[in-house]
Amino acid sequence: MEKVSGKPQQPRLRLLATLCVWFWVIIFYFHFAVLRRGSPMSPPEQTLSFSSSFPSNSQQHHHQQHFVVDSTPSDESRASHSSKLKPPLESKPSDARREPPHHPLPSSSNSSIPKRQLPSHSSKSIPPPLEPKPSDAHRSPQKTFPFNRALQTLENKSDPCGGRYIFVHDLPPRFNDDMLKDCRKLSLWTNMCKFTSNAGLGPPLENAEGVFSNTGWYATNQFAVDVIFGNRMKQYECLTNDSSIAAAIFVPFYAGFDISRYLWGYNTSVRDAASLDLVDWLMKRPEWSVMGGRDHFLVAGRITWDFRRLTDSDSDWGSKLLFLPAAKNMSMLVVESSPWNANDFAIPYPTYFHPAKDADVLVWQERMRKLERKHLFSFAGAPRHDNPKSIRGQIIDQCRKSKVCKLLECDFGESKCHSPSSIMQMFQSSLFCLQPQGDSYTRRSAFDSMLAGCIPVFFHPGSAYVQYTWHLPRNYSTYSVFIPEDDVRKRNVSIEEKLKRIPPAVVKVMREKVISLIPGLIYADPRSRLETLKDAFDVSVEAIIDKVTKLRRDIMKDNEDKDFIEENSWKYVFLEEGQRTVGAHEWDPFFSKPKDGNSDSGGSSATTAKTSWRSEQRNQY
Repeated sequence: MEKVSGKPQQPRLRLLATLCVWFWVIIFYFHFAVLRRGSPMSPPEQTLSFSSSFPSNSQQHHHQQHFVVDSTPSDESRASHSSKLKPPLESKPSDARREPPHHPLPSSSNSSIPKRQLPSHSSKSIPPPLEPKPSDAHRSPQKTFPFNRALQTLENKSDPCGGRYIFVHDLPPRFNDDMLKDCRKLSLWTNMCKFTSNAGLGPPLENAEGVFSNTGWYATNQFAVDVIFGNRMKQYECLTNDSSIAAAIFVPFYAGFDISRYLWGYNTSVRDAASLDLVDWLMKRPEWSVMGGRDHFLVAGRITWDFRRLTDSDSDWGSKLLFLPAAKNMSMLVVESSPWNANDFAIPYPTYFHPAKDADVLVWQERMRKLERKHLFSFAGAPRHDNPKSIRGQIIDQCRKSKVCKLLECDFGESKCHSPSSIMQMFQSSLFCLQPQGDSYTRRSAFDSMLAGCIPVFFHPGSAYVQYTWHLPRNYSTYSVFIPEDDVRKRNVSIEEKLKRIPPAVVKVMREKVISLIPGLIYADPRSRLETLKDAFDVSVEAIIDKVTKLRRDIMKDNEDKDFIEENSWKYVFLEEGQRTVGAHEWDPFFSKPKDGNSDSGGSSATTAKTSWRSEQRNQY
């Protein structure tokens, strides 16, 4: 039998090898040519969606949470933010960081105020999505805040209102207009109806003696700032109906007029009713939840002590508006603030001058420069016999004995002190005007005298220096003279001799400084608008906007001053840029609080407020 040969197996092996080769060719072809057609060549990555910080109304309505990832974060932003995506923190009264739900805003003036155009390419706007990189998923996101959009308007250089928009709450009329309709009840002593005329300026003043300009002068009540400021706000050039772009939110509540109706003969429930009603109304608004009211401000044309009642005893003075928890978050503009509290800010008393255009102010300033001033100093006021600490009696005695002092003695009854013409004429003829404390720290007379180009002489730092820090220079020696009360009370210092020692050249420079301050100390006619000059309203609104803007930036950076001492509020204005710690100050003795346990509204301040109210009959002189 023949032996079997192995050659026939070789074709089979070649066939199997060929089939294997074709099998792997088909596999690789299918993988590279078919499967990869619909896929990028790079490995799959996780992609983060970029959300604009300008949320639409529908996004707000559905409470969507927005996460913004900056594609090119700075080292500072990387260090300051968490490495994980986190939703905004829950809103708290003092730290509202949650996107508020959308509610329809008041539409009464929607047609008259156009919506602003948002910037398309701002230096700090959110960039378009970039090709993701493997490291992007590990980068820190930027937290979004409800006020991001408002801050971003600052970057639109083509918008003259960028960073300056004001949203005004559409309050029910019981908080403002209804008070004016019932104007006879606004004051126990005065028929306020005539003083609320002409948009709050009062009746025009005649210029029979040539003391005033021919136009722009009114018999303005010293406590009429509520309505004057409110009417000026209606003329503000940067009003908006969109609260999300607002730099601040104005509450047009006539707080001063409200409390003036009930100071005498009413219990605390009546005195507090409107304030509690207002707070309840505000806290239900979506605008409140953005910052818990810390971006809200209102005006009360009275001294702060009328709103700082500590107890619920009917015998205690005023309302407790400024002690309400919600009101502590707001900023209230008053004609006299508390040195020991942080939620009120002093703005000037209204004067008699309310110009309608820049030229009226410039002409008046030039006239004040050219006046011949025959009196070295002057004083208009009445003694305070019931206040043993008052130095008014000694000032009056010194003025009577001096040949270079002009004195207008004021008291109840008919007096030239009640005549705007007589007062302004005296101030215009004096180099220096004495401004001791009134029934409280401040007095309207200080602003009347500066309007006349007269250099004020203060005896207490609470009369101006720690009050009107938005409107007056921090270096008080550039525009005023300071003589401590104890120099007059205990040391019998001669005011005349002290003023005579100031060189004439220095007096000239100081007077020019006073005259240059006039635009920012007066309230322009609310029915018009100054072209280039900033009046007291403009200065105040700008200061509020700066305050809110700084607060928002500090919140974003988690940089709020956690060591702020409210009782030392008056000291913070004197700190240098970047400083946060206050220490001993030369004026500490002037602001040592009463030791009777009643603090702000007790003891001396409550008595002061009552005396101030009683003295409205004599025009605060």
